[in-house]
Amino acid sequence: MKKLLLIISLIPMISFSQKKDVLKYFISKDSLVGVKNQNGKIIVPAQFRIFSNIENGELVEGETIHFDGSKKGEEREKNAWGYVYDRKGNFLYQPFLYDNGADYFEEGVRRFVKNGKVGFADRNGKIVIDPIHDFVSQFNFGYASFCDGCDWEKTDDEHKAIVGGTWGMMNFKGEIIQPISKSDNAVEINEKYYPYPFKYNEKEKNILQFFEKYSKQLSNIYYVNYYNKLSENEKKLFFEIVERPKKNFPYFQINTYDNGKMNSGSSRFNFRVSEDGKNFYASDYDVEKIPFEKWLKKEMKEAEEFQKEHPDNPNKLSK
Repeated sequence: MKKLLLIISLIPMISFSQKKDVLKYFISKDSLVGVKNQNGKIIVPAQFRIFSNIENGELVEGETIHFDGSKKGEEREKNAWGYVYDRKGNFLYQPFLYDNGADYFEEGVRRFVKNGKVGFADRNGKIVIDPIHDFVSQFNFGYASFCDGCDWEKTDDEHKAIVGGTWGMMNFKGEIIQPISKSDNAVEINEKYYPYPFKYNEKEKNILQFFEKYSKQLSNIYYVNYYNKLSENEKKLFFEIVERPKKNFPYFQINTYDNGKMNSGSSRFNFRVSEDGKNFYASDYDVEKIPFEKWLKKEMKEAEEFQKEHPDNPNKLSK
C-alpha cells in the first residue's frame, strides 16, 4: 500500500517535469534581444538585432527559438537570415534567406545554410538533410531541385535567379534521383519524369481516402475564382501526406496539389490529422487548427458569395 501511494504521489511530479519551460524574449538597454526562462535565467544572451516586432516579455512559441535578424559582432553568412536555437540555448542553424526573411517550412522542413551550403531542418530543429549543395529549392511533391557550382545572377533586380552550375533532383531523404521514362504514375518536373515519391500504409491510405471523398467539393472551392476555364480533369486535386507524427508534432500533415503536382501555394488547403487518424483539421495558415467540417462549411459559403458577386466566373460551383 505504501508503494502504491508513493507511485501515485510521484505522478504529478513526473507530469510537471515533462512540461516545457516558459521562455520569454527580453530586450536589453542597447536594444539587443535574448531569451530568459520564467525564473529570469538567461537562456540565450541578448546579442541579436531583430527586424520583426518582438516585445519585451513576449513568449517564445514553438519548439525552437528564432531570432529574426543579425548577431552583434558576427558577419552575416551569405544566403542566411537569422539564427535558430533549441529551448536549452544551444545554437542549431541559420535559416536560408527567402522572400526577405527566414525560409518557410514546406513539406515539414525548411532550408538552412552552413559554410555556404544548403541543407534542411525539421520543425524540431533536427538536421534531416546535410548541407552539401550550393543551392536547393523548397520541397514540392516530395522533390527538391539542387545545383552545384551555381550562384545568384548579377543584377540589381529585386527577384534574382540562380544561374550556372550542374543541376539535379533529390528526394526527401536527400538521395539523388535520376529521371525515368514517362509513365502514368511518373511525376513531371521541368519537362523530365521522376518516380512517384510517396508510400503509405493502410492507416495512411484511409486518411487520404477521407480527403478523396471531398475531392469534388474541394476542387470547386479551390478553382471558383480561377480566371481561366478548366476541364474537370484539369481541376483534379491530389492529396499527399508530407509529414508524419513526431515529437512535439502529433499530426499527419496533408498537402493539396493541383493537376500539375504543384502545391496550392495556400496553406488554407493543407490539412492536419490526429495521430490516431480520427480527427481532421484545416491548418488555417499554420496558425490554428479548425475542425475540417467547420472549415469546409465556411469555405463553401465564401465560394458561393464569390460566385454571386462574380456571375461570369468561368469555373462554376457544381451541385
